[in-house]
Amino acid sequence: MRKLVAIFLLLTASLYALDKQPLSDYRARRERLAKQTNGGFVLLFAATEAEGQNNLYGFKQDPNFFYLTGWSEPGAALLIAPAADAKDGRTARPYTEILFLPGRNVSQENWTGPKLQADSPNATTVTGFARVEVLDRLRDELVRLLPSPRATVYSDLPSFGETSPSAVPIQWLQRANAFPNYISLADVKPLLSEMRMRKDAGEMERIRKATNATMEALRAAYRAIRPGVTERQIAALIEYEYGRRGCERPGFSSIVASGANSTVLHYSENAGTMQAGDVVVMDVGGEYGMYTSDISRTAPVSGKFTPRQREIYNIVLGAQQAAIDAFQAGKFPAGATLPNSLYRVAYDYINTHGKDRNGEPLGKYFVHGLSHYVGLAVHDTGNTSVPLDRGMVFSIEPGIYIPEEKIGVRIEDLFWVDPDGKLVHLTQGLPRTAEEVEAAMAEAAAASR
Repeated sequence: MRKLVAIFLLLTASLYALDKQPLSDYRARRERLAKQTNGGFVLLFAATEAEGQNNLYGFKQDPNFFYLTGWSEPGAALLIAPAADAKDGRTARPYTEILFLPGRNVSQENWTGPKLQADSPNATTVTGFARVEVLDRLRDELVRLLPSPRATVYSDLPSFGETSPSAVPIQWLQRANAFPNYISLADVKPLLSEMRMRKDAGEMERIRKATNATMEALRAAYRAIRPGVTERQIAALIEYEYGRRGCERPGFSSIVASGANSTVLHYSENAGTMQAGDVVVMDVGGEYGMYTSDISRTAPVSGKFTPRQREIYNIVLGAQQAAIDAFQAGKFPAGATLPNSLYRVAYDYINTHGKDRNGEPLGKYFVHGLSHYVGLAVHDTGNTSVPLDRGMVFSIEPGIYIPEEKIGVRIEDLFWVDPDGKLVHLTQGLPRTAEEVEAAMAEAAAASR
């Protein structure tokens, strides 16, 4: 009896360790998706234990699967069947959604812990699905539900060179004759991408928590940066601060890049030692409830920017502010050739302010995009060539990287377009100007004396 109680407590803890939205939110998304398939079915698969273990922080669910189900355990499947009228001898079918869970594997549970079973008394309550079946029944349900003479099944079909949790199971089902010849497969990702671009209230709550934790982590970093401290020490401190505030993991590999490393955009070795007179770029984000943040700050290792570093910093800051000031709903976040894009505003600012050592404009040192969406992924799904609209969360992050001067500066903040179409600065209050950064570091230095 004690063993059963222990297993129950362990299972309960694992199911509720992740801060999820109300289960009704996920059901609403499934119903909304079903209305967009024009009578098509939806079949998606969760990541497996192996697929979700590509990091050091335990299993991580496939974002699309989590978005529709809130389910954070591996090996599950989702089937959505639209409502259908009685026709050609078939009885009418109501809207149907089924969550399939893997059968119990006692040996595997010794390694990964107990998992909820389809026949558990509380399966429907825990998952929010009226029907929960064992995964072995998936083929039979497909054969029973798929109509003739034609039907479309939407799934996560990988593009060339990509993988997805659905690829192998779909191939197995095809070999098992679960899909008759009249069944056509379609990619569900464009539909989900459109849905995920606009965040609901529950998503915003989690993004704010991830962002607040990240802001506090950067404040801690300001207090610790000084000559002789390693990049790895600062990265470890930042990630520790995430965990203290409830984050499950970093949303991506932390970048702490000083000196020449600051000019390498995706430097992630964090292997250098900070030297007096250099700058350090920190591009970091904690993940809370599967939603990540993404903030970049540049700081002087010695606590004060040199005149040249300050000049470059202020140009980057000015470019960011110009993009912020130019925002309005309907603006494009990206696009070098689009005159109505925030990117063009930031680029033009950089290219008309300051020069390099050879007297050339600085635009050529702004070598990446200005914006990306943020949500269940740090570069969240969505088309950045469409106008900005209500509900979107995105970064504004200009940068200048001059290798010959060992100066890299990136300033990245997160923004949300609220229901009134106004721009909300989610990272407001974190030191941003050169003076604010220096003051934060000076305050920390004074406190340590």
